[in-house]
Amino acid sequence: MTTPPTPIASMLPWAHCAQGADPLTDPIGCRGIPVPGHPTCLAHLTDTDRDTYLASLTPGADLDHRGTPFTEDLLDRLLNAVRDPTTTHPCIGNAWFHGAQFSCVARFDRAQFSGYAVFDGAQFSDTAEFDRAEFSRPASFSGAQFFRAALFSEAQFSSLARFRGAEFFRHASFYGTQFSGNVWFSGAQFSSDALFHGAQFVVASEWGPVVCGGTMVLSGAVFGAPVTLEIAAKQVLCTRTRWQSTATIRVRHASVDLGHAVLEAPLAITAHPTPFTIERDTMLDESMLLGSGAVRVVSVQGVDAAYLVLTDTDLSDCLFSGAFHLDQLRLEGRTTLAFTPTGWHRKGIAPVHWTRRRTLAEEQHWRAQAAGQPAAPTNTPPESRRWRTGPHHFDPARTPDPDDVAPLYRQLRKAFEDGKNEPGAADFYYGECEMRRHDHTGTPRTERRLLWAYWLLSGYGLRAGRALGWLGAAMLATIVLLMAFGLPISSPKQEATGTVPAGGGTVTFVIDKQDVKNPTGDRFTTKRFDKALNVTLNSVVFRSSGQDLTTTGTYIEMTSRILEPALLALAVLAVRGRIKR
Repeated sequence: MTTPPTPIASMLPWAHCAQGADPLTDPIGCRGIPVPGHPTCLAHLTDTDRDTYLASLTPGADLDHRGTPFTEDLLDRLLNAVRDPTTTHPCIGNAWFHGAQFSCVARFDRAQFSGYAVFDGAQFSDTAEFDRAEFSRPASFSGAQFFRAALFSEAQFSSLARFRGAEFFRHASFYGTQFSGNVWFSGAQFSSDALFHGAQFVVASEWGPVVCGGTMVLSGAVFGAPVTLEIAAKQVLCTRTRWQSTATIRVRHASVDLGHAVLEAPLAITAHPTPFTIERDTMLDESMLLGSGAVRVVSVQGVDAAYLVLTDTDLSDCLFSGAFHLDQLRLEGRTTLAFTPTGWHRKGIAPVHWTRRRTLAEEQHWRAQAAGQPAAPTNTPPESRRWRTGPHHFDPARTPDPDDVAPLYRQLRKAFEDGKNEPGAADFYYGECEMRRHDHTGTPRTERRLLWAYWLLSGYGLRAGRALGWLGAAMLATIVLLMAFGLPISSPKQEATGTVPAGGGTVTFVIDKQDVKNPTGDRFTTKRFDKALNVTLNSVVFRSSGQDLTTTGTYIEMTSRILEPALLALAVLAVRGRIKR
């Protein structure tokens, strides 16, 4: 005979009502704890017994209704029984609602819990309203399920607040909530938006890990103690968030907006490489989020970057305008930036091929607007065939101009140099020069022309191929000009002239050379090419070949001895900029 399974009833830690139990379908029945002195829970008491029990309650009384199913009428009558006639707010001592089932709107707004408030495993089928509720002692909602909106706006948790493993299937609002004690959200799941706008975390030291299928809003929140946040979400908003102590935010999947956040101590944003783990090494379920877990930072505008560290983040769409101390920003790990468009493009009637380099989002937005490019989503790949458009693509007044972008490149270049990333710094130097070359407001015309020539000859000393190309062209032109005009017909011969005195005596000779004769006839011969090549190669290394040249050839050699070594130096400088560490 098969041993029957252990009855589920034995798994409940409290005696239960058992109303409606069926050995086949539901061996437990009603899970509500019996009211003291009665065999059934509050929901299944007779009307007379329920009235008697409710009449015995006074404001501040303890309520133990674990596992009890509540309807709207039953919950209203219970809360009215403990309502303070002076404040008209429910006043509850210890509240034990483990596993309670609220099939109605749970109106605990403005309730005052002077004792423990425990809603572990409770089910809220409709809206849960705890707005402006006051929890004087530890409050626990671990494992609670909120099937509709969970409202805790402006609630006050004076002690521990525990939401471990809680599930929020609609949006959860903790707007302006004050957490004076530790806060535990480990393993909490938010299927929609989680709103912590303006919340205050006084002593919270760890927050999460949590998963959010929508937007995690921490805007305007205040973190008063060193804290570590672990968040997997689609989007994390930290605009105007105040960090009064050191903080580390480990993020997965999300785009992070730090616009105008106030940093009073170092803040690190880190892309966590693997799913977060919760208790007993269990991995946090991230099935509601798609993708590889990459993290994008979309704004640090108005932030004092001297306290900011970004690790392994994607900055392709990050806005830096308005930030302070960008030269002290620390970029660690693999930092991704948007590249210039790939492939050939048409600029007017001429084909254009952009040199591959890392760029700031502000330059991308300005170029897209200047080119009249249609708006496109910002979440395009870092390497694309078009410039990335910004959020204000059709409003030129709100898109940074080149004179605004050049200082950003200048400051961030120093940040890359301090991080020993010379190739990254080289790209930012290139971007700074590009913005100055296009700046018609703060850059004088003469300076723009010099920058244009510097760009054309060597890509601001960063494009070795361009400098070597011009060097090759200059050498070829020098050779052709020397063969055509610079080399004489033949090397002039020495002549000795003198006069013999009539009466004898000392003869004086004068040694001189013939005048150089300009070339005629066939000038492009192998012999003349060899001489011209010798002169040109010596000019590249700033040496004189010693060849006899015509007057025109002398000036050609002088010009080549100035231009060609400079082009060679630019090529060497460009190579050094790409390999230096």
